[in-house]
Parts: sequence; structure tokens; C-alpha cells
Amino acid sequence: MKFFISNFPSPMFRHPRKSVSSRCLPIVNRQSSIVHERAFTMIEIAICLAIVGFALVAIIGVLPIGMNTQRDNREETIVNQDALLLINAVRTGARGVDDLTNYVYAITNYASSVVVGYDNSYLTSGARIVGLMSTPEFTATASGIPTNWFVAGVVSNHVVAYVRSLNGLAAEKWSGSLVSFNYQVVCQNTPVPMFNSGTGFGLQLVNCQSELRLKFFWPLLPNGNVGGGRQSYRATIAGQLVSTNSGGVMLYFYQSQSFTNAP
Repeated sequence: MKFFISNFPSPMFRHPRKSVSSRCLPIVNRQSSIVHERAFTMIEIAICLAIVGFALVAIIGVLPIGMNTQRDNREETIVNQDALLLINAVRTGARGVDDLTNYVYAITNYASSVVVGYDNSYLTSGARIVGLMSTPEFTATASGIPTNWFVAGVVSNHVVAYVRSLNGLAAEKWSGSLVSFNYQVVCQNTPVPMFNSGTGFGLQLVNCQSELRLKFFWPLLPNGNVGGGRQSYRATIAGQLVSTNSGGVMLYFYQSQSFTNAP
């Protein structure tokens, strides 16, 4: 029987703890090195925070501009819709517009050197509101409308209406709301300039052709001033402008189906 002596110990005589620890050490070292390679340094985190902060500052700076633009577009849209309703109310001679009493809360007429104001106590019907807004730019000292607009004894009228928005949100129509949208309307009612020989067809057109101009200024601030919103609307109205006395106040109405006869 032959015996072979080897310098390598037999596996069955190896120490179990020593062999296991020697095989696990390289694995632990490899895992610890991988963890260190995937981590972020403080410099990298600081750079990331700086980039995010710069982006947030840019977004926050643009956000108010976008909100102001949206508000301006909404207010301009409301004014466009209200202007169409007011022009039609004046053109039709105040027929079925009693709902205006909920929105027009004051009208002021700067008649030459006299300032006359009308509040809710007088503006109790749509006819009174439209009658005041239809006041011509020049009226005679006596009742009626002067035939010649450039003669002596003519009163210059400057009519301003204070209106809550007819369209838009319900919260903007309440006078006690901080977000209510109010505006001023300057009503200018003038004859259409044309040649007038004093007789014939020219005289008929002078008495039956008028130009209505509504100038809107918004928003109306609590201190009485107005913002930077400006818009003007024009409409040519055919028909007689007749006057009537209501409670000691002269009111004017268009009659689109009535025309004067040339002498």
C-alpha cells in the first residue's frame, strides 16, 4: 500500500470559520465599493439645489404676469359684451331693459358748469337710465333739441354712467364684494356731420342721423379713480331723438321707425 504525502491540507481538515471568512471578504469589499461609487457628493447636491432654485424663481416671476394678462383679457371680454347690450338698449329706445336697474347705480351729467347726479333713488326703471344715457351732447336752454347745434344758448352735456358688469361672474356684480368689476361709461350723442342747406333732404338727415359713442374706462377703484383699461365704441343711429319730461328731468329716446319730414 502506497501513501502519498501532499503539502496541501485535506479539505476535511480545514477550519470551517477560516474558510468561510476568507471567501466572504472579497464580496463584502466589492459591495462596499459599489455603494460609494453611486453616492452624491455635497458639491453635486449644492449644484442641483441651485438649478432648482433658479427655475423656481423664473416660474414665480412669470406667474404674476400670466395672471394679470388673464385678468385683462377677461375684463376686456366683459366690456365688449356689455357695450353691445348698452348700445342696443339706447338704439331701441329703452324697450324691455328694466334689468339695467341692477347694474347702473349712478349717472352724472356735467351740464356746462352745473353737475347733476342721479342715484338709485331716481334710477328705478330702464327707461330713466336709457333716457339719461341718450342725452345729446348739446341741448337748447328751452325744452327740446336745437336745430342748429352751434347757436348761442346751447348747454353742453357730459354724461357719465357708473356700471357694474352685466356679464361675468356673479361675485363681480355685488357692490359689497372686493372683487366686483365696475367701470365708467362716457355717453356722447352727437349729430352726424353733413352739409345742411336748411331745407330739403339735408335738413331731414340732420334731424334723423346721430352718432352714439360709448367710452369705457375700467376698472373703477374704491377711491373713485379708474385703472388703465380704455375702449371706445361707435354706432350710427337712424331715427328721431325725442324728449320727454319725467320728474322734472329731461329724458331722450330714439325712435328708429320715426323720421322727420322735410319742409
